[in-house]
Amino acid sequence: MGLPALEFSDSFLDSPDFRERLKCHEIELDRTNKFIKELIKDGNMLISALKNLSAAVQKFSQSLQDFQFECIGDAETDDEINIAQSFKEFSQLLNTVEEERRRLIQNADDVLITPLEKFRKEQIGAAKEGKKKFDKETEKYYTVLEKHLSLSSRKKESLLQEADTQINKERQIFYDASLEYVFKIQEVQERKKFEFVEPLLAFLQGLFTFYHEGYELAHEFDPYKQQLQFNLQNTRNNFESTRQEVENLMRRIRSAEQDFKAPGQWTMEGFLYVQEKRPLGCTWSRHYCTYEKGTKMFTMSNSEFKSGGKQVLNLKSCIRRRTDSIDKRFCFDIEVVERHGIITLQALSESNRRLWMEAMDGKEPVRKYTLFSIVTLTRCVFEAKFHLTQVHLTLPAAKAPADMDLDPDTWDNKTITSGLKNYLRCLAEPLMTYRLHKDFIMAVKSDDQNYRVCAVHALVHKLPEKNKEMLDILIKHLHVVSTHSQKNLMTVSNLGVIFGPTLMRSQEETVAAMMNIKFQNIVVEILIENYDKVIKEAKALFSCQAEHSHELSFPQGAHFSNVYPSVEPGWLQATYEGKTGLIPENYVAFF
Repeated sequence: MGLPALEFSDSFLDSPDFRERLKCHEIELDRTNKFIKELIKDGNMLISALKNLSAAVQKFSQSLQDFQFECIGDAETDDEINIAQSFKEFSQLLNTVEEERRRLIQNADDVLITPLEKFRKEQIGAAKEGKKKFDKETEKYYTVLEKHLSLSSRKKESLLQEADTQINKERQIFYDASLEYVFKIQEVQERKKFEFVEPLLAFLQGLFTFYHEGYELAHEFDPYKQQLQFNLQNTRNNFESTRQEVENLMRRIRSAEQDFKAPGQWTMEGFLYVQEKRPLGCTWSRHYCTYEKGTKMFTMSNSEFKSGGKQVLNLKSCIRRRTDSIDKRFCFDIEVVERHGIITLQALSESNRRLWMEAMDGKEPVRKYTLFSIVTLTRCVFEAKFHLTQVHLTLPAAKAPADMDLDPDTWDNKTITSGLKNYLRCLAEPLMTYRLHKDFIMAVKSDDQNYRVCAVHALVHKLPEKNKEMLDILIKHLHVVSTHSQKNLMTVSNLGVIFGPTLMRSQEETVAAMMNIKFQNIVVEILIENYDKVIKEAKALFSCQAEHSHELSFPQGAHFSNVYPSVEPGWLQATYEGKTGLIPENYVAFF
């Protein structure tokens, strides 16, 4: 399993789990930094001493053999797998070179040492500076927050407003430092996949030219080099595409309200201050709390980013605490099954208290309303409904535009293509639907190339008819475009990067979902490369060569429809003569 994705929304919650996931990235970053230093040291040994050449190359080779890439997400693309495997390929080549004991390595400093040192200083160094700033702002913010929450509600309103302004300023500084650090540390983890390999690739290419049999070795290495360059370019393209989407997500999160409900397994979660009564008064301690509305389960963990005691309680009721009844702001009371009496909790702000109250179906303290206030409220609701009705009646009915004649002298290709992409991207639901999104992603994560094609074929024919018709038209055109890639540079891979995020889109806007954009690109690549098989061929691409399956009985040579991935490992779901069941995944695909 790779490194866990860091969600920008978690920067607002700053939960212990978020800190643990952030620590995993920091450990990996330190490991990478140490590896780069060691790699640079090994390279300098090659340059400085012919006598130590053999030992230095062997150690360098072993370092490459031992290093393992850790990528974000639960699966890797073929390009990433090849890039991760490239270090082992380099190690094998170095061993072959060392057996021949060729001439001194020259120009290694410019092609190897300098780029790695630049990456370590500029990228990893920037991430470390971000950590220092994040740690500093964390300590400062929580210190100021505790002082702020200790203010008496009886102080002058002007002093309270000034304190609110100050804590909002400190909170924003802390959030900005957290968001920037999360963004930078994940960016470095992604960059290393190609910024490591490219200098090494250049170093190896230069090394061969200075050996007596360098030409022959380079000739043997050339096909792999080209494939690796292709993998690197694809990975870089995917990185740029994903980085833009993640950066846009970060901007949207940054511009959102500070107190909001982040997506997660709980109805509400975050820090609350809990009143604890003592013989000589009371104290307030910070707890990380969660609430699940369906089960009414409320948990409190007394933790300062460490594991501590956890209380699991069942909520009975929740009511807002009136300001004149307690010398604290943002308070509310809850009753639980396991305790007698009430538990008084303090939220971090008024809006934060509102979110907790809404999650717990909280009530306002009992208050008497005059007849005048009820009549006024009723009239406001009536007038609001009246005005909304009037606005609705004045809206014009939408009309579909007539077919346009796109004169080539007036409309250039870039304008038409941009308009098409914007249209597809602005659809309320992507062309390949939210419902099948995860199935498409799962299909192309398989190691079996034939299975990918067959699974994508089955899923395409599960699309709504109108969606499938439009997809047919578009992919047919892209297939034609790709056949002229030597002139227009629009290779299948490049088209996948362009149209992957356009035709497919996750319903969840999270970093983890953004990391699957590279797999969306692969789906589009498969559609373009296998247009005639995947879209034009309606029959399933599977033929049974076994007597019977585990769940579905059928004769030898039977043809299936609606074949798509199953949640059961090693099995596919298929339909034969109106019956749906499971068939083994290893059935032979035919084309």
